[in-house]
Amino acid sequence: MTNNGPADDTSAKTKQPKKAKSPKAQKSPPKIPNDVYEAEMFRLQTEFVKLQEWVRFSGARIVVIFEGRDGAGKGGTIKRITEYLNPRVARIAALPAPNDRERGQWYYQRYIAQLPAKGEIVLFDRSWYNRAGVEKVMGFCTPQEHALFLRQTPIFEQMLIEEGILLRKYWFSVSDDEQLRRFRGRLNDPVRQWKLSPMDVESLNRWEEYSRAKDEMMVHTDTPGSSWFVVESDIKKHARLNMMAHLLSTIDYHEVESPIYRHPAHREISGNYQRPPRELSTYVPDHVATLMGPKEKAG
Repeated sequence: MTNNGPADDTSAKTKQPKKAKSPKAQKSPPKIPNDVYEAEMFRLQTEFVKLQEWVRFSGARIVVIFEGRDGAGKGGTIKRITEYLNPRVARIAALPAPNDRERGQWYYQRYIAQLPAKGEIVLFDRSWYNRAGVEKVMGFCTPQEHALFLRQTPIFEQMLIEEGILLRKYWFSVSDDEQLRRFRGRLNDPVRQWKLSPMDVESLNRWEEYSRAKDEMMVHTDTPGSSWFVVESDIKKHARLNMMAHLLSTIDYHEVESPIYRHPAHREISGNYQRPPRELSTYVPDHVATLMGPKEKAG
């Protein structure tokens, strides 16, 4: 017989499901120590120099696409990759908004002009995927143009791959809280204020629209031959190391033997050269002297 009467205090208590912690309440993963970060960053940059020399030697062509929300850390990662590379080999393509003539071209045309020749690497700081993101959300393209882009892009990228271009695509994923924090940090930073634009501020108000546009883009353009790789970028240092290590792991490069240069033990001096008087040249002012106190000047 079931007792439907009041139960004692202990039996009447039922366990309530625990509420999920909000993203702010969840613990952030531990951050990599600075010394470990610096050591690994230099190791990866050394590998990128080896990759560069292999590209020059083999005639390979590499295209790396960096996409993601504003403030996701794309530019900082590109900066670390190219820090020690030859700009004649590794080039950054960061195109401005199209001008009137470019708007009358085939959509991919101005990006094609940036593609690498043999022995070159091109890093696209945003790419033809502008049409799937900002153009779609902000109404800079028609629904028909957007639909055509989603249909043509896998075909376009397959053509690049069949041509022999090594294509890699990375999406930098940042949370809304972290993006807002980074935008606020730029407001009062005199060397980073230029990174803020009215379009960036508007993107904050259209977070969900950008999310839907990104999801639709992934459905159509994340193909077996041209996959998207997502980089968690709430911690910038982790994102940089993870992305750089992954990119290197996807390319079958090897170290190329460098030529050996031998310097003469002594310079050959004819004795016939006489340097013109210093007063005939215009030297830059000694700005450093204005920064030094009497002790530093005295040595």
